[in-house]
Amino acid sequence: QVQVVESGGGLVQPGGSLRLSCAASGFLSDYYSIGWFRQAPGREREGVSCIRNEDGRTYYVDSVKGRFTVSRENANSTVYLQMNSLKPEDTAIYYCAAAGDFVETMAAVQDPQGHAMEYWGKGTLVCVSS
Repeated sequence: QVQVVESGGGLVQPGGSLRLSCAASGFLSDYYSIGWFRQAPGREREGVSCIRNEDGRTYYVDSVKGRFTVSRENANSTVYLQMNSLKPEDTAIYYCAAAGDFVETMAAVQDPQGHAMEYWGKGTLVCVSS
């Protein structure tokens, strides 16, 4: 059974950094993609970034380009989201989700309401505040 579990959230001051982790298990092969999403109170879920596990291809939404970096460590089946220069508007519950196809994952990151991911974690809270 495929599972993804997020960790690493917390409280950070504006301008600070956090690294989120997404531990993946249960995949039968290395051909899957992980997407990062977030949902702030009272707002719709939005996509943040995604990565294709087999070759590390990545995609970012414009609001996080240059500040967030997604990476993977195949040895322990973990995907990371390094978040730098955090802003109060980055405050949200952050979720990772898995799917088999990178194009579909990228479409879900671009339009979460219009495209589905197969497996979701329970989320980790990131709060950016002074």
